[in-house]
Amino acid sequence: MTSDITDGLDEVKKKWEGVEFDLATFEVTEQKMLAWAEALGEQDPRFIDPSHRDFQAHPTFCTHLVSRRILPEDFPVLGSSGIDGGKAIELHVPVRCGDTLEAVAAVAEIYPKTGRSGTMVFVVQRMSFTNQNGETVATVDWRMIRN
Repeated sequence: MTSDITDGLDEVKKKWEGVEFDLATFEVTEQKMLAWAEALGEQDPRFIDPSHRDFQAHPTFCTHLVSRRILPEDFPVLGSSGIDGGKAIELHVPVRCGDTLEAVAAVAEIYPKTGRSGTMVFVVQRMSFTNQNGETVATVDWRMIRN
């Protein structure tokens, strides 16, 4: 008898959802902000002109900042392979040059979904970014699809 990827998933959810597992710090520099905007092909002066009165990092800037770990140590292996399921970002306040961002990574959600290729399990890693003033600047959810 073969096991299904969702066997024991309720227990995994109870144990791991909400668990914070990494803390990372990022220094925001003009060079990093400009490099990100250039990589995107951005043309808006707010993101590419440091002399602009509202110069700030592109709204997607935090999506490329990653923690040292993808998942907590001892997190169970779900399925035999996985793929990146994309990122979603909620921007709260602009990221500015000179900001020091602290990011906390946590397992936000674990859920099954059945599609044409069968049942998959989605694991959502959430990184919450705050600046040196204690303001939440962004929340980034990264979905990992396991099958």
